[in-house]
Amino acid sequence: MTALGDLIEIDDRTVLVLGRELDIEHDQPDVANVLVHNTGDTLVLVDTGVTTAFRTALHEAAGRVGHYSRALVLTTHGHPDHVGNNDLADELGVPAEHYVPAPDLDQMRDPASYWLRSFERVTGLAPLPVPPAALAEKVVQICQPMKPFCSTTRTYEERPPERIRIGSLRFSGWTFADGAVRVLRSHGHCAGHVIVHLGDCGVLHLSDEGNGAWGAMADADQLKIQTVLGAVAVLFEEEQAAILTDGHTFSVRRGPEAVAHLEGLLEQGTALQAAALGLTTDEQQVRPSAFTTQYTQALTDLGIGGANPNPVFTAMMALNQLHELGLRPESDEVDTPWSRPTLHSPAPDLSPRPGSRPRQ
Repeated sequence: MTALGDLIEIDDRTVLVLGRELDIEHDQPDVANVLVHNTGDTLVLVDTGVTTAFRTALHEAAGRVGHYSRALVLTTHGHPDHVGNNDLADELGVPAEHYVPAPDLDQMRDPASYWLRSFERVTGLAPLPVPPAALAEKVVQICQPMKPFCSTTRTYEERPPERIRIGSLRFSGWTFADGAVRVLRSHGHCAGHVIVHLGDCGVLHLSDEGNGAWGAMADADQLKIQTVLGAVAVLFEEEQAAILTDGHTFSVRRGPEAVAHLEGLLEQGTALQAAALGLTTDEQQVRPSAFTTQYTQALTDLGIGGANPNPVFTAMMALNQLHELGLRPESDEVDTPWSRPTLHSPAPDLSPRPGSRPRQ
C-alpha cells in the first residue's frame, strides 16, 4: 500500500513522488506521480500533481536530490491531476523555466469544458452520478487549488523542434540541460502528450501513455499510444533506457520487467480490439449501451485493467473502440445506433441525356 506523497528513491539524484487513485464519490482527486531529478545544477520536475498536501511532498523531494541553482518544470499533458501545482516553479527560490504542450492549452485554461465534452459522449452508457455538466464541474472542483501556469510558462512549441536520435530510433521533440533531458512527442493519451527521457540516469517517464490497453479520452489516438509503447520497449531492449516510471501505477520497473510490462499493454490492446470486432461483426447496427456492457465483460474476461478503472472511463474507451473499428453514429441522439458507412459506389446512370446521341 502506498500513501499520497510517498517517495521511491531511484538513485541519489532521482525520486518518484507517488500520487493516488481517483475516488469521485468521496471527493478525492487522482494525483499523478511526479518525477524529481537533479542533473548538474538543474532541478527537473516532470509534472506537479495536484493538492496542497502533494505540493508539500514535492518540496521535500526537491530537497532530497541535491543542491540546484536553477529549475526546469516539464508538463507531460494538460489533465488536472498533472498540472495543479505548476506554479510551484515560482517558489523554488531559483531561476525556473516551465513548459507545457501547446495542443493542451485550451483544456488547461478551461478544464470544465474539456471534461464536459468527455462526459457528454457517454450519457446513457455509464451511470453518471450527476448530469455531465455538474460532473465536469465536480472534477475541476476537487482538483483544487488548480494553478497550471506560472510566471515563466511557455509552450514547448515555442522552441525550435529537434530531431532526437536514441539508439536506433528517431523522435521529434526538445532537449534541455545540455541534452541530459529529452522531451519526446507522443500525443496518444491526449492531443499534447509528451514523454520524458533522462539520459544520465536511464529513466523513461511514460506519464499516462501506459494508462491501459486502450485510450479513453475524446482526443486520444490509439495508433500513437501503441507506437510509443513499442518504441519505448525498443529503448529498453537496446539498453538506452533502464528504468520505467509512469503517471499512475505507483511502481518502478527495471530492464526486462519494463519490456514485459510494455509488451503486455500492446498484447492487451490487440486482444481487446479483436474482442470488440467479434462483438460487432455480425451486427448491422450497434447500440453503444449494449456494446459497452459486452465490452466491459470482455475487459474482465481478458483480465485487462488500467489506471483509475471505473464505468465512466470504460464507456469512454468503448466509444473510442467503436470509432477505431470504422463505425459511426447515425445521429446526435443519446445512445443512437452506430453502423459502418456504405462503401460501395452507386451504379452509374446510363440513361441518355437530353440532346445526346444514342450509343451505336
